[in-house]
Amino acid sequence: MEMQDVFYNKTDYIETQSGNKISRKSVLCGSQNTVLQGKTVIQSECVIRGDLANVRIGRQCLISARTVIRPPFKNLAKKDGQAACTYLPLTIGDSVVIGEDCVINAASIGHYVHIGKNCVIGRRCILKDCCKIADNTVLPPDTTVPPYVEFSGSPGRLTSELPECTKELHKELARSAYIHFVPEKPAAAK
Repeated sequence: MEMQDVFYNKTDYIETQSGNKISRKSVLCGSQNTVLQGKTVIQSECVIRGDLANVRIGRQCLISARTVIRPPFKNLAKKDGQAACTYLPLTIGDSVVIGEDCVINAASIGHYVHIGKNCVIGRRCILKDCCKIADNTVLPPDTTVPPYVEFSGSPGRLTSELPECTKELHKELARSAYIHFVPEKPAAAK
C-alpha cells in the first residue's frame, strides 16, 4: 500500500541544506546541543529540549506533531541537604518514526524503530534496533526493549515478536514518510 502525500505550507517550515524540514511552530531549546543528521522532519508543536543535555537525531526520522523529546535525568546523592540531578544525553538512531502526541524521555532509541501515537517512553529507557512500540503504550522508567519485538499496553510489555524483515519495513516507512511530506502546490495565477 502506497503512503498518501502529506502536504505542508512551505512558509511554515525551515529546510536545511542537509534536507531537514523543521516546523516554525516547533520549539528547539538549546539548538546548539541538538544535532539532526539529515532528511529528518520535525512537525508542528514539537518540543526538543537540547538545553538540558545533548540530543542527537539520526538520518531520515519523523517526529510527528505535538511530540516532546527531552533527555532523561538521574537523581544524584544529596549534598548539604540539597537534592541534585543531572541530565544524560539522548540519542535517536536512523529511520525512526515517532507518532503524534508522544513524550520521549529515553536514554537511547536505536535504528529502525517505530513508536506509535500517544506513547510515553519513561526515563532512561533503551529501545534497541528494529523494535516497535504500539499506540498508547507507556514504558516505565529503565525499561529495555530488545530488538525484533513489539511492546504495548500500560505498563508496556512484550506482546509479539517481529519478523526478520522489520529493518527493511521500518527503513521504508521512514523513507516514505520523508518522500511523501511535500510542500503544497501554489494556487494557479488568475
